[in-house]
Amino acid sequence: MLKVSDLRLKYRTDEGEVDAVRGLSLNVEHGQFFTLLGPSGCGKTSTLRCIAGLETPTSGSIEIDAHVVYASASRTFVPPHRRNIGMVFQSYAIWPHMTVFDNVAFPLVHGVRKHPRKVVEEKVMRALSLVQLDGLASRPAPMLSGGQQQRVALARAVASEPAVLLLDEPLSNLDANLREQMRFEIRRIHQETGITMIYVTHDQAEAMVIADRIAVMNQGRIEQIGTPREIYTRPRSRFVAGFLGQTNCLAGRLVAPGLVRCGELEFRAAEDGEFRTGDEVVLCVRPRAVRVRRHDAAGDAGLPNTIRGRLAQQAYLGDLHDLQIALPGGTLVRAFAPLDDRYEPGQELLVQFPPAACLLVRP
Repeated sequence: MLKVSDLRLKYRTDEGEVDAVRGLSLNVEHGQFFTLLGPSGCGKTSTLRCIAGLETPTSGSIEIDAHVVYASASRTFVPPHRRNIGMVFQSYAIWPHMTVFDNVAFPLVHGVRKHPRKVVEEKVMRALSLVQLDGLASRPAPMLSGGQQQRVALARAVASEPAVLLLDEPLSNLDANLREQMRFEIRRIHQETGITMIYVTHDQAEAMVIADRIAVMNQGRIEQIGTPREIYTRPRSRFVAGFLGQTNCLAGRLVAPGLVRCGELEFRAAEDGEFRTGDEVVLCVRPRAVRVRRHDAAGDAGLPNTIRGRLAQQAYLGDLHDLQIALPGGTLVRAFAPLDDRYEPGQELLVQFPPAACLLVRP
């Protein structure tokens, strides 16, 4: 459906050339919801704009629905309006002088593929029904809330039934509660239409909720591609482990199979055939997996990876405590503890890192 091969994009600035996209390759299957996830400046929006034809890459190739829309080798460049794509921007891009109906109808009336009036009306009302705005077709666009305007943008993008729908951080201007609701709405729209979607976001929770597959990007490259579960439970690098949810990352060296030395501490970790004795590694464990008890808790001291620590800071998060614990050597780790437990700053604690939750990744 969508194939991007060795895509590169360089910008010229007053300070010199900037490599926005560095040899990126990916394949998206028909009907898949694919998310580009990463921090600001990692190249995800630049990649999306290249797919849309809004940026001309430096080199590489792009195919949409088996049609080459860009190839540096053959000097092929198909303009955006001929790529059979829909696009939803961060800013909604709603025309304020038009009604909701006219906003959605615009690409059907003025686009490359013009449709008869009756067909336009059918497609517009079907799209508005899909986003649950069919009762507001005649309302002026400025009279809508932010969430409703975003729904209009979605309806306009799907009305022409594009081969690929591109969404560039479409929820970032909404408040937290509405953003959470719209995640499920976009997922529902995808399930009902079956349109292939490429979605750009920096929000890890957003990507986890909506995506079939995620590409985690960093500095113009893809660090890892996989399902949300694969990337969360089996990150392949320190960057991926740290970016997708909170993670304790301890630099160390593999001193024996499954045994890692991090400074003056040693940990048993989940076996991983990727590394050999002597390799530099990073041991990663999620705060939710860390177990915390009082230092005098009966029997806990004999469990694997149990270390004495001291509570440095704590924060109340509503449904749990967020603890910062200092281990021997000054290493700080985070742990989430139930509200029923009570701790005081400076209190000595037993901290246990279950070996099965200790993952090894590349530095």
